[in-house]
Amino acid sequence: MFQKLHRQMTWFCTAVTGVILVAMTLLCLLFSESSIRQNARQSFLNDLNSVISYLENQTVISHQWLSKAEGNQRLYLDLYDNGAPLLHNSLAKTEERRSLTALARKIAAEEYGLDALLPVANSVLVQSVEFSMEDETGQEYYAAAAAFPRQGGTLSAIAVYPLAERNRQIVTQRLLFAAIDLLGLFSLVVFAWGFTGRMLRPLEESRQKQTQFVAAASHELRSPLAVMLSNLSALEKAEPAERQKFEENIRAEGNRMSRLVDDMLALANADSHSWSMRKEQVEADTLALNVYERFLGSAGEKRIHLSVSLPEESLPRYEWDGGRVEQALSVLLDNALSYTPPEGSIELILERQPGNRVKFTVRDTGPGVPDSEKERIFERFYRADTARKDREHFGLGLCVAKEIAELHKGKLWVEDAPGGGAAFCLLL
Repeated sequence: MFQKLHRQMTWFCTAVTGVILVAMTLLCLLFSESSIRQNARQSFLNDLNSVISYLENQTVISHQWLSKAEGNQRLYLDLYDNGAPLLHNSLAKTEERRSLTALARKIAAEEYGLDALLPVANSVLVQSVEFSMEDETGQEYYAAAAAFPRQGGTLSAIAVYPLAERNRQIVTQRLLFAAIDLLGLFSLVVFAWGFTGRMLRPLEESRQKQTQFVAAASHELRSPLAVMLSNLSALEKAEPAERQKFEENIRAEGNRMSRLVDDMLALANADSHSWSMRKEQVEADTLALNVYERFLGSAGEKRIHLSVSLPEESLPRYEWDGGRVEQALSVLLDNALSYTPPEGSIELILERQPGNRVKFTVRDTGPGVPDSEKERIFERFYRADTARKDREHFGLGLCVAKEIAELHKGKLWVEDAPGGGAAFCLLL
């Protein structure tokens, strides 16, 4: 499901941003090509005005000026004196140029009424027309025709301005923008794939954890239910003297299920960020003593020495949810009592830390936690073979305690205790 959604989101993001990219490219091309066309036309008009100005004021036309006017094949220029082509028209002229100037002369005569081969009356001022044309292959050109009345006749000029360079610039620019767009679209696909994958990763991990959580919870609930049903079945057939034993078993399994459900609800609230906090001014040493006294009886029954160590200096009050912090410490002490052998010892230590923080440490003389499992023991329903054999524990207590620590912007970790055993540290 997430792979399909990943692909769909990738293509959707690419399509949307791709459309925007192409639209912006076309807009840029529109302005850029318009500028190129305007520059080409302005260049043609500048050359044409220079030619007209020179021919209008000069009586002698030199080959040097004509070569300069044509400017490295940028402008094709033919001149006519009283309708007769000047010698320059036939020098160094290719068939292509002759056909282009002939086409321009024809268009000027037929469409604009200015025939370079016909004389103009002396009383008429300079006449000129400019226009665009195409040859047989579809190539574009700017062209112009001009007639200059003079004593004794008329000087006419036909100018053709090839647009091959302008068109080459436009095509090159289009190809460049197309290549940039293709590179951009490829980059967008790569970025969208990584970005949407990163966005979906927490959802996929959350779904996997949810699936694992439901499966593990179902497995854990099945065990006490099976015991309860088995005892109920036996209770129906038991003698009155035996009924109390089965009732106690059922009650004990019911209490186990209740604790499991409470832990699961606590974690579900933490996952949905709806875990309520009732903060108040809390004395850390008083809280530690309360938890210590609560477990003192259980420790005595198991022949385990339980002690508490408090700092000598007075501690300030802290803005905590006292009930939640007691719950976390209770998890750590209950965990220590479950895995510490008889005649062992457990110590609850409270220490002041820099930055107006405190650290609770629950240190025991049990089997300890292997380095390879120091991180995994805080996972839900995780049980290590050496440390999770107690039937009363489901693998949720330490996870709940860690959630409480993070809820108070603190942290919980485990390290090796001096002389063996485990030391669980809660920094708040």
